[in-house]
Amino acid sequence: MPAADGSRNSARRALHAPFRPRAARVVALILAVIVSVLTPVLVFTVPGEYGAPDLIGFAGVGVAVVWFCWREASVRVLVDEQGVSVRNLMLSRRLEWAEIVSVRFGAGRPWVQLDLADGDTLAVMGIQRADGKFAEAEASRMATLVALHTETPRND
Repeated sequence: MPAADGSRNSARRALHAPFRPRAARVVALILAVIVSVLTPVLVFTVPGEYGAPDLIGFAGVGVAVVWFCWREASVRVLVDEQGVSVRNLMLSRRLEWAEIVSVRFGAGRPWVQLDLADGDTLAVMGIQRADGKFAEAEASRMATLVALHTETPRND
């Protein structure tokens, strides 16, 4: 029976893999590279009519765009036996499994939404509609995890 336990543990590890968007991450990383290369080119090659404050402003905008792209690329959801850590674009939040009531990913939603026990909702940008069938599979995996970790003996 050890082989069955090994495959069960492997399946459970796969189920608990991090959630990360594909399309948004690729686009954000490509844009960050382009902006980080072109910003110094712009700053050092603009005509002499721009002064130091303008050049610093150009560089600042470039840094801000790269930072934003990095945040977009780092959106994710980490799951473990105790709960879920959601890192969205601007905020991060840790939830225990018991706090999650349901997972929604209906038509028109740009990303998964968790309904919480306190009546609040939490957007989960780690699973994005732009990823198509992959996103649907990931939403289903998230729902499976919630069901697995919130099951009670009576399952009420």
